Amino acid sequence: MNKLILGNLLHRPLRSLISAFAVAIEVIMILSITAIMLGMLNGSRTQTSGIGMDMITHPGATAALMNTGSANASVKVAARLEELPHVQVAAPVNIKLTMGSSLENIFGIDFKSFNALRPFVFTSGGPFQGPYDVIIDDFQAANGPTYKVGDSIKVLGHPFRISGIFEHGKGARKFIPLDTMDDLDGNPGKASAFYLKTENAPQFQADVRREILATDGMQEYSVQTLDEVLASLTPDKIPAFKVGLEVVIGIAIVIGFLVIFQSMYTAVMERTREIGILKSMGASSAAIVSVVLRETGLLALVGIFIGVGLTYLLRSVLHAKFPTMAFAVTGEWVAYAVLITFVGAIFGALYPALKAARKDPIDALSYE
Repeated sequence: MNKLILGNLLHRPLRSLISAFAVAIEVIMILSITAIMLGMLNGSRTQTSGIGMDMITHPGATAALMNTGSANASVKVAARLEELPHVQVAAPVNIKLTMGSSLENIFGIDFKSFNALRPFVFTSGGPFQGPYDVIIDDFQAANGPTYKVGDSIKVLGHPFRISGIFEHGKGARKFIPLDTMDDLDGNPGKASAFYLKTENAPQFQADVRREILATDGMQEYSVQTLDEVLASLTPDKIPAFKVGLEVVIGIAIVIGFLVIFQSMYTAVMERTREIGILKSMGASSAAIVSVVLRETGLLALVGIFIGVGLTYLLRSVLHAKFPTMAFAVTGEWVAYAVLITFVGAIFGALYPALKAARKDPIDALSYE
């Protein structure tokens, strides 16, 4: 039977190859979309952790992605926050999400207070010297067009002079003065959020939250700890992430199912006489089903091996071409992709297998 299965696959090499690559495409679709989306989330978690804050507050409802909010809080709120017990630093920020050649956050900051959260580690240059200065991280400086201190770079459609290059992991790759961000936004003196550094965190965080919400004009503010922010940056807490993931996986499953179904259905129709011979020799219906499903399983395993290999190759290519792009291929999702693809392929072959098992041996032997 094993020789028969292998012979069936080699008898139609092109169809077998196309089927295997269809399975591989299913694996690549599942792994690549999850790698990109998980990479973005993991990157956001890492960058957020590196800011040095342990609490964040901003007007309005809690949002996992801070860049979705507008700058509608007065920067003077920072001074009021620093007057509260156990608050050591309150740094106002204005965050803009830009969609140019890549998707990125631009931070408008008050350098003194933001640096007090956790100091920048400059590899060259230093803080802003003028309103149209920008500081960028070492990844941004080394990849794409390379930059050095004194070079000009476009930010939000305007030319900025690079005053410093710092070690990555501080919330964003580009920082400009908060006043300049507000002027470009046509909204002077405003911030979208305030990063807080509290005394002996997390010991007094509950007290700080109560004090903020008890302050006049801040009763409707959202207050989160760093742990709460990081917990919100997960697939289950971002509906669009989960829906997008389910849609892509669903499309991939349908593609794999239809290709395997068409391939195995055609194979069964072409092998009608062979099936009749097997049944006339005493092969049971279960044995016929086993042959078709084992053949499908072999195709699926070859496709899965190709798909996983090409996904890791794609990761290497993307990392070489776009070093700042996060592409997180995890063992957990590799296992999910393998399971989803293999089960889908078996289900795709189930009806052709049952159809083959139901063939009458006399009709099959007389089939031309």
